[in-house]
Amino acid sequence: MLGVGCRLFFFQTTTNYQQITKSMAKIFSIHPDNPQIRRINEIRAALSHGAVMLYPTDTVYAIGCDINAKSAVERVRKIKQLANDKPLTFLCPSLSNVATYAIVSDTAYRIMKHLIPGPYTFLLPATKLVPRLVQNPKRKTTGIRVPNHQVCLALLRALGNPIISTSAHLPPEETANKSVGVEPEPILSRVDLFDRLEDLVDVIVDTGEEPSYEVSTILDLTGEKPIMIRQGLGWEKAAAWL
Repeated sequence: MLGVGCRLFFFQTTTNYQQITKSMAKIFSIHPDNPQIRRINEIRAALSHGAVMLYPTDTVYAIGCDINAKSAVERVRKIKQLANDKPLTFLCPSLSNVATYAIVSDTAYRIMKHLIPGPYTFLLPATKLVPRLVQNPKRKTTGIRVPNHQVCLALLRALGNPIISTSAHLPPEETANKSVGVEPEPILSRVDLFDRLEDLVDVIVDTGEEPSYEVSTILDLTGEKPIMIRQGLGWEKAAAWL
């Protein structure tokens, strides 16, 4: 069964999904290891028509949408209050698919082959298939992940397009008020996170997994020498291949 606050929706246009849906998000309860095909296809249909979703990954819960749904990408930026010059990371289902959206050098390929799928974000030169609204406007680069998460991979394969993936929340140290005597904001539970975002997104993917604040490791593979930009999950394994 679908979770509390579900709603029915009917697709009429592909211009703005939010205009033809109610304000409260539809919650899909999905098995984390064996995603139900019917529910994956329902989410795929919503994404194809411009929906924005909250979903779990192998790192943090993310806010995302179809990379080619411009209005949805703009909504994601608005939710996260991101300027247009701030690039967005997106998910791909495989290394071969990554090569469609980024220029992958021999060195980058060898490194990625050993780390995919996993909690890594790879910064790469973008191809023309990456929308300008997603990539770094100055460097013409993009951040790409191949997650080790069965629901994400199932959605990617069903949709046939990359999915935007930006953290649904900031790590505790970033949300903390630095003022003396003020405690940091507590880590949100899954239910609290859903409550906070249900009026901002159209779809919530619920696998029963609690939110994690462990971020991905970021590797810059745009130059001749790979550089680790951020140490996150799996950084020790990544360091061994640099």
